[in-house]
Amino acid sequence: MPAFILDWNPPEGSDFDKLAAQFQRMDVTPGMAGLFGGFADLVDWAALAGIVATLAFGMMTVRRAPMEFESWRVIDRAAVFLGRVAMMLIVLLCCVMLYEVFVRYVLNEGTYWANEMSLWLAGYVFLLAGLYAMQQRSHIRIFLLYDICPRPVQRLFDMISTLLILTFAFFLFYGAYGEAFAKFYRWELFGTAFDPPIPATLKMMVLLVIPLVAIQAVINLISDWNAEPVFHTAADDFDEDELQRLRAAVGQDGVGELDVTRTAHQKGDN
Repeated sequence: MPAFILDWNPPEGSDFDKLAAQFQRMDVTPGMAGLFGGFADLVDWAALAGIVATLAFGMMTVRRAPMEFESWRVIDRAAVFLGRVAMMLIVLLCCVMLYEVFVRYVLNEGTYWANEMSLWLAGYVFLLAGLYAMQQRSHIRIFLLYDICPRPVQRLFDMISTLLILTFAFFLFYGAYGEAFAKFYRWELFGTAFDPPIPATLKMMVLLVIPLVAIQAVINLISDWNAEPVFHTAADDFDEDELQRLRAAVGQDGVGELDVTRTAHQKGDN
């Protein structure tokens, strides 16, 4: 990313020299000439094109899982796909943490990058999962008053909550815009031995994701406007599809393939 900053919107004066020196120090292909007379080389352009292509392909091909919210539109595909990305990042985060534990307690050594990498990945997981949770209507909500109100009043509550989300997103973007872009343009690093660009990337990611959350809230409001009233009970915490699969696996007599007493029953019969 520093290569594209230097090409598209280079800082002025000493900031340019600092960013250029930082780019030369971190460049994974230092011997490759930049394309179009700039800093970004073929690898940089290929990585950028790959990210765009992955996002486009993922949003076009993502499918709803059985346990996910049933009613979603084409416009919801972005949030659903980014939710899939968050799920994969959780797996990667767990691998990093397990590797750190193995190296530290089995090999009696340590890493200088695992902690910062975990923080970096966790930040992305937190933001992307928030967008996905908004699309799935799975944020923590208190339905005690909501459920006993008629549908027009429920719509009013939905409008108020959406307005509050939009207000929060506006003021967050307005207040953090200057600092986030300043950190991004100078590609601010974390200041450790590993020195990842956590301030430069996560601050900018907040500015990108929070407006998407607000937009998703508006989409939810429009999508659910004519929906039938839903009354929430303790049974909502159970996945009916999963229960059906468990019943089918266990069997009517309770001695199916997943029954832990199956072996004991068989031995007793013999």
